[in-house]
Amino acid sequence: MVVLLQALFSGLALGGIYSLVAVGFNITHSTTRTFNFGQGEFLVAGAFVAVSGLLLIAGKGVTDPLEQADVSMLAYGGGMLAALVIPGILGVLLYLTAVRPFAGRSGLAWVMSTIGFGVLVQNTALAIWGPSPMVMPSPLGGEVIRIGGAGVLPQEFLVLGASIVVMLVLDTVMRRTRIGKAVRAVAENRNAATLMGIDVSAVVIGAFVVSSALAGLAGMLVAPITTASVFMGLTLALKAFSAAIVGGLDNPRGCMLGGFLMGLLEALVGLWHAELREIAIFLLIIVVLVVKPEGLLGRRRVEKV
Repeated sequence: MVVLLQALFSGLALGGIYSLVAVGFNITHSTTRTFNFGQGEFLVAGAFVAVSGLLLIAGKGVTDPLEQADVSMLAYGGGMLAALVIPGILGVLLYLTAVRPFAGRSGLAWVMSTIGFGVLVQNTALAIWGPSPMVMPSPLGGEVIRIGGAGVLPQEFLVLGASIVVMLVLDTVMRRTRIGKAVRAVAENRNAATLMGIDVSAVVIGAFVVSSALAGLAGMLVAPITTASVFMGLTLALKAFSAAIVGGLDNPRGCMLGGFLMGLLEALVGLWHAELREIAIFLLIIVVLVVKPEGLLGRRRVEKV
């Protein structure tokens, strides 16, 4: 029971990371019917920008080792702001250079362009910080907290709490505000939204900013658990995309649900056989696609002809 409880906490924390990135996939898909297949590299950008921000606040160089004494809650807040802003700016550049030129055209040129943009971000990070992982201490310290005999890292609580708060705020904005209504209108019918006076271009750019910022935040939150590495993004983004498919790509709440399900499944299967975690994840995807192709909370679209 102790091991099971520990796996549940770890799975929920990991699920929070998947959920943040999965919601980012949902936002861009809803507004443009495209994805950022370089999303994993935006996690890398968020992690390293946060580490560098903390180092600069401490008066060190951007490639120096980061010590526990350098990571106060105030400094961590500054690093988090940088991890949101810089990937958000990269999201604007991604849209303007890799998505908008191909929007509305036949083919999947935007797939290769977003992948290429992600490779550019990854290699830039590699040139600046090098291939070696960088340790990022948690602002809450590294001492294990005991709950019911299970050992839980303080950063796991921070990841879970931050991801839940961010997702609740996003859900409220999408359902209760004029901005959220504008985003949903663009997602439903861009032409009709334009006729109603909605600035579709601004909404779409905002969608890429939010999506990229969520990936940057996820990278910063997970870095104290896994270390910041220029190669960490692909696996996390792939699993987050899988979570979005399981929960329902057109439903942000479904993406959140899919992320937590994916994290729990990975943690629980890891108790049995760690090497079967990826197999279990993709078996779940296959089962969901066979039984409910639109995802657990997705809606089936019916087009009249």
